[in-house]
Amino acid sequence: MKEVISTPKAPAAIGPYSQAIKVGNLVYTSGQIPIDPATGSFVEGGIKEQTRQSLLNVKAILEAAGLTMGNVVKTTVFMADMNDFADMNAIYAEFFAKPYPARSAVAVKTLPKGALVEVEVVAAV
Repeated sequence: MKEVISTPKAPAAIGPYSQAIKVGNLVYTSGQIPIDPATGSFVEGGIKEQTRQSLLNVKAILEAAGLTMGNVVKTTVFMADMNDFADMNAIYAEFFAKPYPARSAVAVKTLPKGALVEVEVVAAV
């Protein structure tokens, strides 16, 4: 059975999707872009600031499920420009400790609302 995970501490869904879904012992988050839930706008700055906000949004959703970033087993990072990888990775490293989750990082043509980065995760309960 699917359980919807939702929190006002992360941006509300802007389409027909949930912030996260729990199925069995796994929580799947939707991709999080760098929207500050307090303002509904993108955070100011570049890839570092956008990565931080995207991961803060992920963290808030996981907390609503009773989890932490330590429960994350897989991440997918979508970037508008692979040249931003090193700066994204520096901020990403602040949110995870060993053993690090598995990760995919890919460049895409465009992201919602012109974001520079979007992050989704799978976490184990």
